[in-house]
Amino acid sequence: MSSKTKIVVLHMKELIYTVIFVVLGILLILLLIFMFLPDKKEGDKTQETMQYIAGVYNSSIKFNDNAIDVEVVIDNNRINSISLVNLNETVTTMYPLMQPALDNISQQIYETQSLENITYSEENQYTSEVLLQAIEQALQKALPQQAEE
Repeated sequence: MSSKTKIVVLHMKELIYTVIFVVLGILLILLLIFMFLPDKKEGDKTQETMQYIAGVYNSSIKFNDNAIDVEVVIDNNRINSISLVNLNETVTTMYPLMQPALDNISQQIYETQSLENITYSEENQYTSEVLLQAIEQALQKALPQQAEE
């Protein structure tokens, strides 16, 4: 028996390209798996935002002799709008930081859909706290338990 020696020639350039494509293929497969796996935290978010009944809810704030209503609009279980109603010129003049404070708070609420971890500047501290309490009172009216009673 004659044994013939087989010589295999591997080009280093082709070998490197093959390894790179295999690694990229594995990374692509892993990326697709992680993208399409269901996230358990998403279920918690939908339960958290599903707690309100759609509608327009008001809460009153009394400044001196003037009553101001905070209006919260909820649609599809999301807080869509927070605004001041019955805001007259006297209140605007006496409390100039009220509207900017509400804008800051409402922007944070729109993003998080929650009243937790709301930040405000120290110059608006008391105004922001009063506005947050009024928003919370309006949201209490939107809870399903309140609607059934």
